[in-house]
Amino acid sequence: MGSGAGTASFLKVVLKNFDILAWPVVSLVYPLYASVRAIETKSPVDDQQWLTYWVLYSMITLFELTLAKVLEWIPIWPYAKLILICWLVIPYFSGAAYVYEHYVRPFFINPQTVNIWYVPRKKDVFSKPDDILTAAEKYIAENGTEEFQHIINKADKSRSESHGHGHSIFN
Repeated sequence: MGSGAGTASFLKVVLKNFDILAWPVVSLVYPLYASVRAIETKSPVDDQQWLTYWVLYSMITLFELTLAKVLEWIPIWPYAKLILICWLVIPYFSGAAYVYEHYVRPFFINPQTVNIWYVPRKKDVFSKPDDILTAAEKYIAENGTEEFQHIINKADKSRSESHGHGHSIFN
């Protein structure tokens, strides 16, 4: 009779702390096992699934580390995170592949136009550098040669007035 009470209290502890116990199993132990198995197979499909999972897992971890103080105030966060990780991990749902294809890949493949720092966007390493000539060519293509000449004349007039000379650098 004593072992039955011990088993019942053990089950209560397990059920009460299910999210805490399930988190490492679902997010680390099973993906680690599946990743090792994927490495040992010749199929690239399972390799992609688990590489994608680990990329997303890293992003979730960075998100959590960055917003730890805010997430402490959201009582359902551990449960939501567990459900999200289950969706990413379980191959039936292919959640990792879905999130990667629809959100992560477009973000990295097509850089956003809003940059905090100025980093010239380039199509590839061998494309034209972003410099004054490229900017001028782009302006001419968008606005025409006459408008570009107008800007040059305006800049030339402004420069000659500020220097007190009657000649321009273009003459």
